[in-house]
Amino acid sequence: MFTGIVEEIGKIKGISRGEKSIRLTVECSKILEKTGLGDSISVNGVCLTVTDLYRDSFTADVMPETMRSTNLQQLKPNSPVNLERAMAADGRFGGHIVSGHIDGTGEVARLEKEDNAVWLTISADEKILRYVIHKGSIAVDGISLTVQQVDGSSFKIAVIPHTRDYTTLPGKRVGDKVNLECDLIGKYVEKLLGYGRKNDASGKITMAYLMENGF
Repeated sequence: MFTGIVEEIGKIKGISRGEKSIRLTVECSKILEKTGLGDSISVNGVCLTVTDLYRDSFTADVMPETMRSTNLQQLKPNSPVNLERAMAADGRFGGHIVSGHIDGTGEVARLEKEDNAVWLTISADEKILRYVIHKGSIAVDGISLTVQQVDGSSFKIAVIPHTRDYTTLPGKRVGDKVNLECDLIGKYVEKLLGYGRKNDASGKITMAYLMENGF
C-alpha cells in the first residue's frame, strides 16, 4: 500500500524486453534504503516487486497485463520515473490510499499556468471518470492529487510548486499518457451496492432500487 507521496525521481537505467513483457532496471538512491528483495515499489504509480538489488539501482519484472494497462510500455533508457516505497506502519499518511494497481491511462489534454500553480486537464474514459469526484483524490503516475474540476470527458488538477519540483509532472506535455488509479473507496461502495447487477440496464442506481433496499 502506498500514499501517493513521491519520495524520489528515479531514472530508467536499462530495459530488457520480452515478447510482451519487460524487465526494468531503475537507478535511484533514497528508495533503496531499508529495501529488500521482494519488497514493493511504486514506479509511476505501478506496484512492482524488487527482484534484484544493487548499490545504485533495483530491477523489477513487468508482466504483459501491466504493459497493456499502463504507460510503462513508453519508458526508455534515461526516462524519469516517480518512486515511492510501500508505506511503513508507523509512517504519516500524507496522501490517500493508493494500491499501485492502475485502473487505466489518461492523456494530458491541456496545461495552463496560474500564478504559482499549473493546471493539468487530463482526458479519460467514462469507466475511470465514474469514480472521479470534485475535491476527491486520484493518483496520476503515482502522485496523490486533488480533483478540482470534472466533467464527462476529463478532469482537472492544480499542481503546487513542491509537487512540480519533486515529481515528473514538469516534463509532461499535451498528448502524454499518464497512469491513473481512482480512489479505492468508491469502487468498494459500488461493488457492495451491486452497481450494474441489481439496478436498471443502464448500470445506474435508481430510486426504485434504493427504495427496495431500505434507503
